[in-house]
Amino acid sequence: MSPKVGIAPVRRRQIVDATIRCLARDGYSHLTMNKVARRARVSQGILHYYFADKHAILVAAMQRVMEDLERRVVQEARGIHDPRRRLRALIHACLSVATEAREFWVVFVEFWGEMMHDRALMEINADLYTRERRLIGRIVTRGVRSGLFRRVRPEQAGGIILALVDGLSLQLTFDSKAFSLAEASRFCEEAIFRYLAKK
Repeated sequence: MSPKVGIAPVRRRQIVDATIRCLARDGYSHLTMNKVARRARVSQGILHYYFADKHAILVAAMQRVMEDLERRVVQEARGIHDPRRRLRALIHACLSVATEAREFWVVFVEFWGEMMHDRALMEINADLYTRERRLIGRIVTRGVRSGLFRRVRPEQAGGIILALVDGLSLQLTFDSKAFSLAEASRFCEEAIFRYLAKK
């Protein structure tokens, strides 16, 4: 029997939220459909109506954390047109997830672990990262056109910036005492703006 009209998005969200919590607590290797159903407080039948297997809910969890991260970036950068300030907003939004919502980065790590042995997951990750590199590249392009940044290949610059942000975010996730959010943001900004500086 199909769910009542309007309940489907609520149920999916409930299940994906439960999956994120299970991944953060136990990891993908210990994730089971039964655990997710219990944590989401739904029957196994309802769970299987929305997701065929744990591979499918892992993909949904990854998409959710990416959407949340993109939403945070958009909110942080709303109304900001200056490319330098937009990059600062992006850096702060991404790094703050590691300190405020650690489970989101755990989902990334679990997804990446499985991705290394699964071509379909690798393609999903490649698409996500291509989109992120292009998004950052557009900010860099505006900075180049306005004379703030040196001429660089936008998508390549996006990849370099993403690598710095990801690396520091992972360090904050693994060891919250390594440095503060403010320090991580400063390190990242200094490295990025030195890389983009006109000679």
